[in-house]
Amino acid sequence: MTETSNQHDTRGLTIDRVFTTEGVHPYDEVTWELRDVVQTNWKTGEAVFEQRDVEFPGFWSMNATTIVTSKYFRGAVGTPQRETSLKQLIDRVAKKYRSTGEAEGYFATSEDAEIFEHELTWMLLHQVFSFNSPVWFNVGTESAQQVSACFILSVDDSMDSILNWYKEEGFIFKGGSGAGLNLSRIRSSKELLSSGGTASGPVSFMRGADASAGTIKSGGATRRAAKMVVLDVDHPDIEEFVETKAREEDKIRALRDAGFDMDLGGRDIASVQYQNANNSVRVTDEFMKAVEDGHEFGLRARMNNEVIEKVDARELFNKIAKAAWECADPGLQYDDTINDWHTNPETGRITASNPCSEYMSLDNSSCNLASLNLLKFLREDDTFDVHNFVKAVEIIITAMDISITFADFPTEAIAQTTRDYRQLGIGYANLGALLMATGHGYDSEGGRALAGAITSLMTGVAYRRSAELAGIVGTYNGYARNASAHQRVMRKHQAANDSLRTLSDFDTPIQQAATGEWDAVVRLGAEQGFRNAQASLLAPTGTIGFMMDCDTTGIEPDFSLVKFKKLVGGGSMQIVNQTIPRALANLGYTDETAEAIVEYIAEHGHVIDAPGLRTEHYEVFDCAMGARAIKPMGHVRMMAAVQPFLSGAISKTVNLPESATVEDIADVYLQGWKLGLKALAVYRDNCKVGQPLSDGKKKEAKKEADEPKVIIDHKPRRKRLPKTRPSSTTSFTVGGAEGYLTSGSYPDDGLGEVFLKLGKQGSTLAGVMDAFSIAISIALQYGVPLKTYVEKFTNMKFEPAGMTDDPDIRMAQSIIDYIFRRLALDYLTFEDRAELGIHTAAERRRYVETGSYIDESDNDREEVEGATAPAGKIQLSPGAVEDEPESEEPTTDEPTQRTASDAHTTAELLESLQGNTVDAPLCLTCGTKMRPSGSCYVCEGCGSTSGCS
Repeated sequence: MTETSNQHDTRGLTIDRVFTTEGVHPYDEVTWELRDVVQTNWKTGEAVFEQRDVEFPGFWSMNATTIVTSKYFRGAVGTPQRETSLKQLIDRVAKKYRSTGEAEGYFATSEDAEIFEHELTWMLLHQVFSFNSPVWFNVGTESAQQVSACFILSVDDSMDSILNWYKEEGFIFKGGSGAGLNLSRIRSSKELLSSGGTASGPVSFMRGADASAGTIKSGGATRRAAKMVVLDVDHPDIEEFVETKAREEDKIRALRDAGFDMDLGGRDIASVQYQNANNSVRVTDEFMKAVEDGHEFGLRARMNNEVIEKVDARELFNKIAKAAWECADPGLQYDDTINDWHTNPETGRITASNPCSEYMSLDNSSCNLASLNLLKFLREDDTFDVHNFVKAVEIIITAMDISITFADFPTEAIAQTTRDYRQLGIGYANLGALLMATGHGYDSEGGRALAGAITSLMTGVAYRRSAELAGIVGTYNGYARNASAHQRVMRKHQAANDSLRTLSDFDTPIQQAATGEWDAVVRLGAEQGFRNAQASLLAPTGTIGFMMDCDTTGIEPDFSLVKFKKLVGGGSMQIVNQTIPRALANLGYTDETAEAIVEYIAEHGHVIDAPGLRTEHYEVFDCAMGARAIKPMGHVRMMAAVQPFLSGAISKTVNLPESATVEDIADVYLQGWKLGLKALAVYRDNCKVGQPLSDGKKKEAKKEADEPKVIIDHKPRRKRLPKTRPSSTTSFTVGGAEGYLTSGSYPDDGLGEVFLKLGKQGSTLAGVMDAFSIAISIALQYGVPLKTYVEKFTNMKFEPAGMTDDPDIRMAQSIIDYIFRRLALDYLTFEDRAELGIHTAAERRRYVETGSYIDESDNDREEVEGATAPAGKIQLSPGAVEDEPESEEPTTDEPTQRTASDAHTTAELLESLQGNTVDAPLCLTCGTKMRPSGSCYVCEGCGSTSGCS
């Protein structure tokens, strides 16, 4: 597939000095310190890693220090060859990029080359961006110079090709990367072989590949290999493929119930098949329209493309949704959308993706990635630094393109395609933190407009620099045959930018800059062509996100409002997300009110009923997990806002609650297609059995298993109220709507009935409320706890909503929200209400004045203290030294709100604060609970990931 590159100019790039100062090396501008990095598995106490006296800047967190030292420093620990300083790590990468760029004619002068090295060094040192992990593993070492984390393979309908697939995947997994491929060329089990027998079908060959992936651990580590398997929706074996992992999940449940160890990493889980891959169905517009219309859809033979079977499209689509509901697989990839944005259709179609679904390109290709830390471009005056953002993208794209020149690849076919098409994947992290800090809700029009503008600017600058590089070192080899298609896609990006509507003074300058960049892209591309077939995507940024000290990864919102932080010198502490005070200031809150809100968040982990916080600002602090988790379509809409400005796709899983239905998942998949996404994956909480239990849960389960079981047939019994019972009636107003709440209780206390009077007698509303009251009352008499209803119905949002006339509940999101808050205040214990964040006006006032919700003179109640540590700090382990010099040092005598001794990561901390289970595996390296990152999971303790990045 080698083609001749266009002739090019040899003028070279002139590099501006933006971040650095002439005559001063970036290392000389910061204060360095020596630290000890010690990692242990908290479950076993076993030392996982130890290296002392490593050199890092004082402003780097201990988490970033630990992850970089253990993951990226090269050389055997304890030998002179072992790297001991961040300077050594950055130098071996930056100097390699400079020397190759000079040798290949990228720079106009040696002075430009030096400025390029210094600018690159400064940005890496100050955590402005990071390359993907393989760059840190390999560049500048004596090992193969592999720079790509993402690979796409191909397999044909022959035994040689299938066996070669196994071999190529094995080498990629051994190198610590992941791969994806489409199996749709393999004939189905409903077709004949040339010998006359029946073909095995692609699902049977998946077994061998799955066993291989489970055996060859990535990079010699303990985590499983990362892989993606795709099958076209018109393949005759599509139903078997769809249901494959769901059937295995049934097997896991049966084996677990029989006493086998089916936890992730358990000794018996290896008996289950197909667990080492993400599965995706490649759907077409034709299929999705047939789903909408309820029509039949043809499944086609692989050898002659004839329709050999017709199925009900809607029924097949529902089977896909049902399987995803049961086990989170398969995801969807939208084929026509993907190929409509394809810059190289004359070379071949895009048929597959990498394991996390963000890289989509030609078969037998690879992509090297880099991600910007968006929060680094938020100035102190809370404006976005467009100029520096543009300059950063220019430097990064130049470096990424240089790396293809010297890079090594796992197969010759991948090497050839990558060198011919030079696919790049610039992206970003900390979008969620940036939105929160600037007062934008993640699921809001303003948040989506800002995200779209930044993404448009990033990709526009990337392609403009690609066109400039084409004029200096030549276009990519495959450009000539694809020039018309490539330019067409650039105009599509430009049109999407033109239709982007900004909503504030914050994002308008970003979009205006993007408009200028796309104008330059179209003009320069027509004149000079492009150096790179692809430029941008959004990766999960798991490990490198920690390296950059990012609060949020990839396109994700913040995981939670409280964080678990490791400290220099040992120990750990619980902190409140540091972007919250900045967000409150942007929203106009005084320092005193902001401090009270931060303290409330520290105690509860959410903002519901935070003193002084207006309900219309709640959305700014919505997170991926917790009491105000972002709704599934909020995630989908954010993806849709940025997708038109990306060459590739987005690594992201849309999380749904355990209560979500098959229809909910089907709707998410349908809306993803309508909104123009390229790929979509879902995860319903607790849908998978093979998740590790905590030690406590295992012991409890064992205890229950050891105890003799007595089977008793319980039938619910209704406890009716006596003829005469105490009751009270409360009149209320919510958003101007008036009503009456009458509640009756048992003589021995406890709510037993509720009557609601809303609207005129005989009206629809009055009838619905009567029925609702009867249903609630009967359920209460059958023993359903009031607390359960309060948990379910508070924060339900619909009109009428707004101000109330109740001094204890000043704002309500709906009448139902108000009613159950009032019932909670009247009938629940203080402890139960405190768990739900529901307090009287007097309690909230006392908390602001004294730091306690309870009058200290009241000896009948156990005092629940507020956070009295400095804002953002909750608990400090003994002997710890804080690594943020601007923060006041707490002492061990200082009163603390809550101990974090039982938590080891943010995921565990969130569980302890809010009682919600975070559905994520335990890290097989250090034993802590991981947290979601894009389509993968990442460990805060050691930086391990479950994906390819």
